[in-house]
Amino acid sequence: MSDNENKPVAKKKPSLTAQRRNARSFALQALYQWELAGQPVNEIEAQFRVDNDMRDTDIKLFSELLHGIAGSKSDLDKSYNDFLDRQLEELDPIELSVLRIGAFELSQRIEVPYRVAINESVELAKKFGATDSHRYVNGILDKLAQRVRMDEIREKRQGKS
Repeated sequence: MSDNENKPVAKKKPSLTAQRRNARSFALQALYQWELAGQPVNEIEAQFRVDNDMRDTDIKLFSELLHGIAGSKSDLDKSYNDFLDRQLEELDPIELSVLRIGAFELSQRIEVPYRVAINESVELAKKFGATDSHRYVNGILDKLAQRVRMDEIREKRQGKS
């Protein structure tokens, strides 16, 4: 056997995009738990940090999403309520949590391009939601983006960014 065969292979650190995607995924699961169990957000965050391998996760983003969404839940819900085809209470808890993540990123994380915010939420809905929930989420967040990111969308259409 050569020396190379005995050396452990160093694990490549995931990209920032992958770390953020993991953060959103954990945030979705934590928000789902918060919505259903009603536990305090601090307890849920601590539990997630203990129970999950979060080495490849943007912990700061996870925490920002969890606390930010919990703290602005009613404002977020109001921001997209006009675009819903049913009552908020009738939404699937996964869809609701995904919409909140998308609405939070569109309204509070302006450094995230609107297309990225929408796409990441759609991917969460594909992974965790019902069969066509990603289409529903996409439609709602696209309409919300037209309202809260109007300048960015206009610039994009004019080819300035």
